[in-house]
Amino acid sequence: MENHTSFKSWPEAAPRLIAVAAGRAFADVVIRGGQWVNVHSREVLPGHDIAIAEGRFACIAPDLGHCIGPETEVIEARGRFMLPGLCDAHMHIESGMLTPAEFAAAVIPHGTTSMFTDPHEIANVLGLAGVRMMHDEALLQPVNIFTQMPSCAPSAPGLETTGFEITPEDVAEAMGWPGIIGLGEMMNFPGVVAGDAKMLAEIAATQTAGKTVGGHYASPDLGRAFAAYAAGGPADDHEGTCEADAIARVRQGMRSMMRLGSAWYDVAAQITAVTEKGLDPRNFILCTDDCHSGTLVHEGHMNRVYRHAVACGCDPLVALQMCTINTASHFGLERELGSITPGRRADLILTSDLRALPVEQVIARGLTVARDGVLLANCPHYPWPVTARQTVHLGKHLTAQDFAIAAPEGANTVTARVIGVVENQAPTKALIAKMDVADGLVPADAARDLAQIALVERHRGSGAVVNGFVSGFGYTGRMAMASTVAHDSHHMIVVGTDREQMAAAANRLGQLGGGITVWKDGAELAHVALPIAGLMSDAPAATVADAAARMVAAMADCGCTLNNAYMQHSLLALVVIPELRISDLGLVDVTTFKLTELFT
Repeated sequence: MENHTSFKSWPEAAPRLIAVAAGRAFADVVIRGGQWVNVHSREVLPGHDIAIAEGRFACIAPDLGHCIGPETEVIEARGRFMLPGLCDAHMHIESGMLTPAEFAAAVIPHGTTSMFTDPHEIANVLGLAGVRMMHDEALLQPVNIFTQMPSCAPSAPGLETTGFEITPEDVAEAMGWPGIIGLGEMMNFPGVVAGDAKMLAEIAATQTAGKTVGGHYASPDLGRAFAAYAAGGPADDHEGTCEADAIARVRQGMRSMMRLGSAWYDVAAQITAVTEKGLDPRNFILCTDDCHSGTLVHEGHMNRVYRHAVACGCDPLVALQMCTINTASHFGLERELGSITPGRRADLILTSDLRALPVEQVIARGLTVARDGVLLANCPHYPWPVTARQTVHLGKHLTAQDFAIAAPEGANTVTARVIGVVENQAPTKALIAKMDVADGLVPADAARDLAQIALVERHRGSGAVVNGFVSGFGYTGRMAMASTVAHDSHHMIVVGTDREQMAAAANRLGQLGGGITVWKDGAELAHVALPIAGLMSDAPAATVADAAARMVAAMADCGCTLNNAYMQHSLLALVVIPELRISDLGLVDVTTFKLTELFT
């Protein structure tokens, strides 16, 4: 009998899967003598074999010796656990500062075999064309990368200006693409609550296509506003930060997605809804949301989230369901992936410890793609065009004067609104600070942890700069940090204690074509080049992680002690998460969704 190793759709594979299970044909691969972790029945069944054909599971039974032919690859499990490949239910590839190919190469050795990605970062920079580039590279990979069509570019119309806008027509068009699984997180929750026609049209186009609408309700109000949002159609939400948030979501028929990213630590506070309150775990899902390259290289991906959930008291089998079958079911793919059962894609991890989860071998679509942390598969690249690599348009050479904050005429002191960074959380605080005036200008006050923040317009080359203040980074001395990763509109955010350093940092990113740079006392300490849309590098994850590590060290050299402070920096323009943010139009009060003045 012929040995087939190519991955086929279920209709194409079904005749042979049936023949293998019935004993009429040999399998391509047989894994012998393992412990079958069954996420449908939530049990571990020792002494089982798994037969794989056409990249799919054909059958699982105590003895499948009859499936082994002369060309069958035999893998000895030797009593190890055989569990489904891990699924990340909500994530942004761009947050890893990597292209889809390099992101896949980084996470495959950690056991991630399915990702549900929302490329709304590149949508803000390059529009529908950028989404298509991400989608097309995703489909080239040896693992499953499904794309959610971004819903909100801009995320808050009238409060920011993006490089491109996403329309309901764009959403309807994308729903016909082969790798589109649904609508990306509906961040404009005030628009949904208000019955905004554009937002509802995007949701309707998605539901008409029979696909899943992603949610994003970043408000503590669980009253009428939340009820209205749930009625608007989002099927899940990852913005919960406490047990009450998780409970409210599942009670309203939504999936509660609990995230552990590089900077978001929201699992421990919410998983008690299952571990202590005893709610049905089928409606709870684990995800990462945002992971930078350093986390992927040094700590892991969904295996890291799984271990954390177990450490928080979750039963290992329940935690595994939350990052396999629960995710697959949520996106309508329960018959396609998320479990080791007949007909599903043959995505599997071999591990010797179900709690610590050392990822010893990873199989995706029936092929071994990693072993003992080493990638064995090829992750092809998309030919990114020049239009994707030249996206930083400053319009002029910036000077210190562009970052000067003028005080009201005649004032000796001012009362300023200040963005307050909260460690390990996405929300900020709206702070008030009295500040001194010098020569008609209001300078940063590093001694009081009051740095300047500026948003530099970079899509249209207008040369516009919006200035304000931020607290929480702890910067000292003469320094500045600039980044073209500035969720979600992705202009350029510059934070610093010295206007000349801020100008130097901004101009440097213009030269690099995007990325991150840290300056101190007139010299660049470190930079991360992100030439694709100013968001990503097509270099290997380890290379980007090394540059990012130098960037983090440079931030510390400037006095910053926050955990994953870069992630906080990149979200300072995210005008859909309370309380105070900055955009190209000014300071934004996200509690009222209105622009506000710098000085009170």
